[in-house]
Amino acid sequence: MNGVVEIQNVTKKIKGKTIIDNISFTVNKGEVFGFLGPNGAGKTTTIRMIVGLIGMTEGDIKIAGHSIKKDFEQAVRHIGAIVENPEMYKFLSGYENLVHFARMSKGVTKEKIDEVIKLVGLTNRIHDKVKTYSLGMRQRLGLAQCLLHDPEVLILDEPTNGLDPAGIREIRDHLRMLARERNMAVIVSSHLLSEMEMMCDRIGIIQNGKLVDVQLMTDFVQGTGKAYELEVDVKEKAKAIIQTIYPDLEIMFSENGIVCSFSKEEIPRIVKTLVDGEIAIYGIKEVTKTLEDRFLEITQEDAAYV
Repeated sequence: MNGVVEIQNVTKKIKGKTIIDNISFTVNKGEVFGFLGPNGAGKTTTIRMIVGLIGMTEGDIKIAGHSIKKDFEQAVRHIGAIVENPEMYKFLSGYENLVHFARMSKGVTKEKIDEVIKLVGLTNRIHDKVKTYSLGMRQRLGLAQCLLHDPEVLILDEPTNGLDPAGIREIRDHLRMLARERNMAVIVSSHLLSEMEMMCDRIGIIQNGKLVDVQLMTDFVQGTGKAYELEVDVKEKAKAIIQTIYPDLEIMFSENGIVCSFSKEEIPRIVKTLVDGEIAIYGIKEVTKTLEDRFLEITQEDAAYV
């Protein structure tokens, strides 16, 4: 694969506290890589280290083969990024903002500015003042700023924050298109599972500063699997009885009974065992684990069906 971003054993400590704990992963050209985790897990800190806004305590980060530590200017030349909200001059037009921003990079032509304006769908409003833009339009203008110097890597921290459903879809479609048609590596951080599912090719899950897992999104979704809810009268006793025949089976309590994953063929045996144990069964139904349940499983927190 074409690894264009390499995070190599990176640790960040602040005042003796470990914020990021020895994480490593690679992001390839042409993919959207989702950086997923709850608020405070270390997503923004990692992104700030990738773009060079803060230093790392240990390890290294390479962008297109250039070390952020040893060859900073060459490394960041390949990055376009929005960390938190895009900042721009609201009293200027969108076009004037882009011209101003283009002066910071060598070789950005008028034709290039016009190209990125068209790419992000702002042609009709680009000469209006930014103060008249919606949040979604400002996000698109920020995206245009990122693309002016033809970066190989695009990094967006919580890009759909505050957007309405139409704005979220626009940003998502643009990012998928950039990865597919421009062969860019796109890194997106978020805590919104549903957005990541529709946007990303792979995800890295971070929790308490540690990288818990890196998976293909298709594998992550397929891992949701099926489970069965058994409506019973005494939950604790039913759980204990099932665990006599399936000692390693994870069993959770729901509002009406217990939930566990097993094959359809096992249902008669489980029902018979419960009935023999004098447990009243009022119903059995198949339930599908949500992405949130799957995420909680991977991060080893307690999940419950309600």
